[in-house]
Amino acid sequence: MSDPAATPAQGIWGRLPEWARPLNEERQGLGSRRLAETTILILIGVFLAVATVNDVVLQTHVNHRLSADLLTWRTLTGHDYINLDTEQDIKTHTTRDTVCGNVSPGAPGARAQLCLAMTGPVVSGMRTVSGGYYLSPYHPDLYANRYGCFGLPAQEGLCGRTSAPSGSPLDPPLPTGRP
Repeated sequence: MSDPAATPAQGIWGRLPEWARPLNEERQGLGSRRLAETTILILIGVFLAVATVNDVVLQTHVNHRLSADLLTWRTLTGHDYINLDTEQDIKTHTTRDTVCGNVSPGAPGARAQLCLAMTGPVVSGMRTVSGGYYLSPYHPDLYANRYGCFGLPAQEGLCGRTSAPSGSPLDPPLPTGRP
């Protein structure tokens, strides 16, 4: 049985089942169903648009914050290194970030590293340093490898070593706060 309101089975539409083909005219009594379907599709589209805009804005803020972290580390240490490691606090979803870089020139991680914890908003392109710690050369940023904690990391007990390992210089702690 063919519906006279359906379009002819031509081209790409001919491959679709009859109920899914576009119509030349609306079938009797189905106007409210199409109105509900259209409304639902519009609501889904608005929801996806809002979610996309929200994600773009969130990522823009994160990128702005991470750029400020790098500038703060470079300003405070006086080292204009390009290869710095940044780590975001994704476990507790805070804006506290950690930036690590060598204390002397060399390949990334080949020298003792200074890691600074950044908190707070971006003000004039910089963030507040809440403290930091040191890492031995060639060691990942893990609890057992950290030493020389100062500021907030020292208060939270984030260092596993109480003293610097042999061959790792312990520079005096840097001042905390905004550089």
